Parts: sequence; structure tokens; C-alpha cells
Amino acid sequence: MKNIPIFLVATLTGLVIFLSNSHAASVDTVLTHSNIMKKDIKAAIVRPDSYSKDKAMPTLYLLHGAGDKYSGWLTKVPDRQTVKRLSDQLGIIVVCPDGGVTSWYFDSLVDPTYQYETYVSKELVNYVDSHYATIKDRKGRAITGLSMGGHGALYLAFRHQDIFGACGSMSGGVDIRPFPENWDIAKRLGKYSEYPDRWEANTVINLTHLLTPNKLSIIIDCGYNDFFYTVNVNLHDKLLERNIPHDFIIRPGIHNWEYWGNAINYQMLFFSRFFNQSTQK
Repeated sequence: MKNIPIFLVATLTGLVIFLSNSHAASVDTVLTHSNIMKKDIKAAIVRPDSYSKDKAMPTLYLLHGAGDKYSGWLTKVPDRQTVKRLSDQLGIIVVCPDGGVTSWYFDSLVDPTYQYETYVSKELVNYVDSHYATIKDRKGRAITGLSMGGHGALYLAFRHQDIFGACGSMSGGVDIRPFPENWDIAKRLGKYSEYPDRWEANTVINLTHLLTPNKLSIIIDCGYNDFFYTVNVNLHDKLLERNIPHDFIIRPGIHNWEYWGNAINYQMLFFSRFFNQSTQK
């Protein structure tokens, strides 16, 4: 075999580096303000390489799980470029808010410093729409998340269908009632034994009465060996009973980043299809 000239190796290496970096999403770490909680809150906003102030783009709000923070989706997925790559490929702005360590994205009835339903669905959406070239309509907004964030995404979308047109959940805690002692839920709603009505009224599986067929585009994804598997199947059955169309994915997997790093690919393709269809109407 003949040796490849050094100049050609350098040229090919440069070309590979150029191609790998020619489509690179940008990440803004922004400080937003919550009037209702009277504090500043960080968020990571992923802008596709094709982003321009002259062209409005759809937005995906991507929620983290319990014990995590706004940067989780960008630093803990096995392939850390996953979200940025998908943002580039699909032309979607991705917003990763800080939802508090264990907010469950409720407006807490116990703690006034945990009002994350209002923050995400109103204050953050208003901030993003005023600072970025977004489609300022439910047809250009989706929301999803993992674990606590999966609960939060469905909870917020079901309760704010005027804001979000599509929603999803990955390994979501979509029924909080079987877990009365876990993840500080009682600190947000009060103890289940003392305030059962609050728990019944704020668990996702009991919010399906808010839905009408085809109003929201919904995708639910959960691993077969996940501890939230049963509650996800129960939600799927409840949606079937109510004749609510939705995608429901079960795959081998547990409650970990390897699973979510795979699931986000399916979810963002689902939302891209929703955006393309809704904006053409």
C-alpha cells in the first residue's frame, strides 16, 4: 500500500472537522425571572444552527427529573450531543428549564417558593417567546420530560392546552398516588393521608377528563423494567377508554439515562411531525 501524502491527510482531517462542526447548535444559558416565586431561575436554550431572528421556529420544552437541574439533558445523556444534534436536524428550539429539585411542576399548595406550573407554562413561555424567534402559538409548542419531568410535561399540557399542542413523557411518574412517601411529593401537596383530594386532583392519570380526541398530540414511552411501567400502562388504558389517540411505546429498559438518551430520538421525531403538520394547516 502506498503512503498517503501528509498534505492529503491534513486536508481530509480538516474536511472531517469542518463537516462535523458545520451544523452545530448553540446553547444559551439564560437567567429568567419568576414573579410568582420572586426569584431568578436558569434555563438552557438550544438554538439550531439554522436559527435566524427572521424566521420563527417551533419550540420543545424539555423537563428534567427529580434531583436534577436544567443542564441534565445536555450533560448526562451518554451521547452529550444528542439534543443539540436533534435540534439541528429537525429545526427545533429546545428549552431546558430548571424545575427545582423536586417540584413535580406543581403550583405547590404548601410551599409558595415552588410554583413551577405557573413558571413553566406562563412566565418561561413568555420569556422565550419575547427573546427568540418562536412560533407563538400552541401549534409550534410541545413539552416532554423524563420521570418527574414526564409527569410535569403531561400535567402542564393537559391543564394548558391553549399553550401546548403536543406533549410527551419518558418513564414518567404519571400516577403519584402509589408513591406517597417518595420524592418530596408530600412537600408540594401535603401528606396523602391528610390531603387525599389534592393528590387525586393533581395526578396525571386523573386529568384525562380534560382531553378531547385529537386536541393534543401525545406520546408516552416507558421501559418494560422501569418502576413506573405499571402506572404508564394504566394511563395508556385510561386514554384508550376515553378514545384519546396517542402513541405508546414499550421497550426493554430501566429508569436510566441510556434509556432516555434513546427515547428522546423518538419523541423529537414525533414532535417534528406534529410541527410540520400543524403549521401547514
